[in-house]
Amino acid sequence: MDDDSLAEVALAECREKMVKAVSHARSEFAGVRTGRPAPVLVEKLRIDCYGGEAPLQQLAGVTVPEGRLLVITPYDKGLIKAIEKAILQSDLGINPSNDGQVIRLVFPALTEERRRELVKVVRHKAEEARVAVRNLRRAGRHDLEGWDRDGDISSDELERGEKDLEKLTHDHVNEIDKLLTHKEQELLDI
Repeated sequence: MDDDSLAEVALAECREKMVKAVSHARSEFAGVRTGRPAPVLVEKLRIDCYGGEAPLQQLAGVTVPEGRLLVITPYDKGLIKAIEKAILQSDLGINPSNDGQVIRLVFPALTEERRRELVKVVRHKAEEARVAVRNLRRAGRHDLEGWDRDGDISSDELERGEKDLEKLTHDHVNEIDKLLTHKEQELLDI
């Protein structure tokens, strides 16, 4: 392999992993409840059924027919009790009600205090994502420096690779910050 391809491979690998870290942060943010319920809040709940476990999204349809209401329609009506149990055991803090056909979750309005707590949770998740991106930068830099020591790449290529890695890190951290700002506004809007 020549100098360019080694550094480019390292940068491409870092870019791919950083994109995954940002994507993970986005999905973590989606799981934090705002004033309006979203199906993503319950889709990943693990339901005990058929002698194993499965995510709710494979066992039921989830809709938001109106402002603070989430309706779960199980494909198999025999799973209603198992789904209710999983909801009660989750950290949603919502009591499900059912009519034998569907499960309804009525989300109360968020208090100002709860909104501020959720902002702290989202900020913590954003910081975890930033740390993950920075750790990927460190690993990429470590690879580049190792190749430089071994003589696999030139010092010019090392310097260029480190600059590209820094820009990549900066871009992904900025993307996380934008996601955080958007989620904070979403949480604080009443």
